[in-house]
Amino acid sequence: MSAAVPTARKRPAPDQEARAADANKRPRHSGPRSIDEFELFEVLGEGAEGVVRRGRDRRTGKKVALKWIGHPDRRALAMEAGCLHVCRGHPSIIGIQDVAADPSTGDVHLVLELVHGGVSLRDSMWRPLSEDVVRVMMQQLLSAAKKIHGVGFIHRDMKPENILVCPFGELKVCDFGSATRQKPAGKAHETSPVGTLQYNAPELLDGNWYYGPAVDMWGLGCVMAELLSGETLFHAETHEEMFDEMSELRDRMTSAAGKLDPECLADLSEIGRYVLTGLLAFCPEKRLTAAEALEHPWFKNFKSPWTHDIV
Repeated sequence: MSAAVPTARKRPAPDQEARAADANKRPRHSGPRSIDEFELFEVLGEGAEGVVRRGRDRRTGKKVALKWIGHPDRRALAMEAGCLHVCRGHPSIIGIQDVAADPSTGDVHLVLELVHGGVSLRDSMWRPLSEDVVRVMMQQLLSAAKKIHGVGFIHRDMKPENILVCPFGELKVCDFGSATRQKPAGKAHETSPVGTLQYNAPELLDGNWYYGPAVDMWGLGCVMAELLSGETLFHAETHEEMFDEMSELRDRMTSAAGKLDPECLADLSEIGRYVLTGLLAFCPEKRLTAAEALEHPWFKNFKSPWTHDIV
């Protein structure tokens, strides 16, 4: 029997060797970073979905915000991180930089952009604002909603507490703990309460789980009404109270904008009233989308300080 002849190996071409060497130099993805790689400082805010603290990346020295999730629902965590990831780079949405985990406890932190000197819109609201100031703010918030909806997500908790105000007035939507993917037509969302009662759209109060991005537009309509009036549009403390008030309003009007003090509406231009009325339409099919609102003359003929940044 003859001995087997060893098969000769071909030497890789020079360009193949170069690619292989480059591949070995590239950092490999190894999952979340360790929370030990960050210094943790004071608490910046607390909510139902977690606690946010100021921090510093020991590796880069960069200041960050760290949102502690604790022992999370992994699906909800992936949803929040995924939504923030596809929205990265939008000037009116808080930026995500990384995910960090505590290997000893399983606690997870989202590593977020730190807004220096920022406070929530709720903390900065103490009086009615002029139409021009409200228009600057709403242009940014609607642009953020357009981005979120454009990438297939719904925020589901649009309210002043989830909007950060930067030192020079720029706004950033934050807290995506309730975010979810949009469902195809005819497919229902989970049958559980979501968002904040006073900013819940009528369809949510009705228990209609076939909702869509229009629930965010209702929330932004409530925010706009609050900016104009200096007061929360709805004050109900229970679902029953909120449902009864909404039912009574729907019997008398087509939009909750009519709930505002007539004097407040009198100071708003006709085209501004159109946007407010459209955002607060009781029927979700008749409610303005973010894209439609931004195309309205109230914004089309107006240049805000951040117009060049908005996408």
